Amino acid sequence: MPTEILSMLAMLLGGLTFFLFGMSIMSTGLEQMAGGGLERTLNKMAKNDFAGFALGAGITVAIQSSSAMTVMLVGLVNSGILLFENTFGMIMGSHVGTTLTAWILTLNANSGSNFFMALLKPMNFAPILAFVGIILRMASKKAKRRSLGDIFIGFAIIMVGMNMMSESMANVKQYSGMLTLFASSPILAFLVSTLFTGAIQSSAATVAIVQAFALSSVGLNYKAAIPLVVGANVGTCMTALLSSVGTNKNAKRVVALHTYTNAIGGVLIMIVLYIANAINPDLLSTKTSIIGVAVIHTLFNVINTIFFIPFKKPMIKLCEKTIKKDDDKTHTVFLDERIFNNPPLAISECQRLTNEMADLSRASINSAIDLLNNFDGQEFDYIQDAEKLIDKYEDKLGTYLLKISSLSLNENDSYTVSKMLHAIGDFERIGDHALNIASTAKEMSDNSLAFSKDASHEIEVISNAVKEILELSIDSFIENNDIKAAHVEPLEQVIDSLRDSLKSAHINRLQKGECTIKLGFIFTDLLSDYERVSDHCSNIAAYTLQNVTLKFDNHKYLNKIKNQQIGAFRSDFEMYEKKYSV
Repeated sequence: MPTEILSMLAMLLGGLTFFLFGMSIMSTGLEQMAGGGLERTLNKMAKNDFAGFALGAGITVAIQSSSAMTVMLVGLVNSGILLFENTFGMIMGSHVGTTLTAWILTLNANSGSNFFMALLKPMNFAPILAFVGIILRMASKKAKRRSLGDIFIGFAIIMVGMNMMSESMANVKQYSGMLTLFASSPILAFLVSTLFTGAIQSSAATVAIVQAFALSSVGLNYKAAIPLVVGANVGTCMTALLSSVGTNKNAKRVVALHTYTNAIGGVLIMIVLYIANAINPDLLSTKTSIIGVAVIHTLFNVINTIFFIPFKKPMIKLCEKTIKKDDDKTHTVFLDERIFNNPPLAISECQRLTNEMADLSRASINSAIDLLNNFDGQEFDYIQDAEKLIDKYEDKLGTYLLKISSLSLNENDSYTVSKMLHAIGDFERIGDHALNIASTAKEMSDNSLAFSKDASHEIEVISNAVKEILELSIDSFIENNDIKAAHVEPLEQVIDSLRDSLKSAHINRLQKGECTIKLGFIFTDLLSDYERVSDHCSNIAAYTLQNVTLKFDNHKYLNKIKNQQIGAFRSDFEMYEKKYSV
């Protein structure tokens, strides 16, 4: 007897392990295929509750985990990407979307004897999917196909896990007393299911075990099945609760909303269960099936959603009262590690912030150059603040991107991360040079210094060239536009040549006594800042031009471009040389 129970438990735990592992693999594959467009879709649809509901359900169906969806929302709200108020529809949609797994597993109960009915049984086609998945994973060079292979493999492993759990209970009757206890005390069943789900952090797995109970020779009645399924839905909130540690107030409110809707709905269903049992005990004593468990799971979440739709505003206020804002100003979080479970989404958010950093560095240089002709104290303060913010961008993005790079990424995502890691250093240095130029303008204004007519004209010419190369390089980076990027290096060469000729002209003025030594140092410093800005622009363009499969080696790559004295490069060089001739 003890040996039989031990064997049953070992197979049950083994099946649960396979089930959770398969869910993880399939979820990762689906997330990879979703790509970075997910963030943009969330921002567009979140404001409408019905669109948010559909999106929440769709994403949860894709990644097969309402907990993962909620954790993602916690991260997005904590990062300031989404507003807490706009997560209601997506949370309710995730509750409904997570029920798909139970319906897929009902196909295992298919008892049809003909070929087509047997083909619908997952355990019959899962091995084929696993084989196809392995082929895609090992033979394909395209990231999307490898991700599709992961999905197939994960699904097959889920089916193996479910089959093991079902077989572990097929002929064992020793635990019939436990099911009887659950049936006699629905509250106990509810609590056990809640705690178990909280421990394994997967409501889908708990519901799968309940379905395995329903398939067993002992069977399961509705009086026990309902609290077990409802408890699974409440217990799944534990993952979100753990993810909220260290987040801001709005992110914690997302978890509160997720928990309140499940917990309140669960308590109400339990009350209805006891009332129904008091009115007609025989009704709930009826044995359920694997399909019946899936129906319970779906009905609970659908009814729960319908019930809470009219109470959206009161629920939002309840969450706000539960988690009150601090009086002190909280530190703004740029990025949140809670969206690491969806690398394409995390990378997309990094790209958005890197683009913001690029725009800020461009605006700083343009403002600094304008100060040379018309100094303004407020603009100078803006450039100082922008330089500090750009430094903050580099610090936050650099740390975050390094952590992302350690994750399992496809080739394209890995290239994108490397590209951003290299580029943020150049953007930061451009911000530094903007402050240098602004400080030069301030020094000239404070000391009432002015360049000669010739020197002013020369500075104006090279300033316009720097503004153009900045536009080309920043736009090419943000738009990933290799056509614009290709124009940068010829212009950089012209700026280098222009700097040399302007230095020579300036030395002649100094020798003739047409310029003071102090203005001479200022002129030289400006040329140095301009030349270095153009160098960083050249680096930025090179990141766009280099092929995904190549390692970043800008020195080698730029030397190769510089040696191209024919064709488009030469044509661009001559055009810019004429355009910025002094």
